[in-house]
This record gives sequence, C-alpha cells and structure tokens, in this order.
Amino acid sequence: MAKQQAFGEQAKKIKAAQRKMAKVIIATKNERGKFAYKETMVDQEDAREFIKKQKS
Repeated sequence: MAKQQAFGEQAKKIKAAQRKMAKVIIATKNERGKFAYKETMVDQEDAREFIKKQKS
C-alpha cells in the first residue's frame, strides 16, 4: 500500500504541526580536567536561549 500524500493547504497544516527540534550538546570540564557531554533536545527557536542559560 502506498502512503497517501497531502497537497496544498493540508500539507501546510501538517508541516506547521510538526515541531522543529535541535540537538544541543553542552560540554563541561570536571575537576580532573576531563570533559563530560550532555545532550538535550530542545525546540529550534529556544536553542540559543538554552545555550546562554547553560553557559552561566
């Protein structure tokens, strides 16, 4: 069976409903000098704000 395709206004509604996500990787240095990495998925619009909060 083929997947039904959406065209026109229906396609725009489907695309708008999907959330755009960004993977953010924050590196932190511990007392021994080694780096630890933390991966987080956030909304694409909030990525810069998230990074600023993690740096401070």
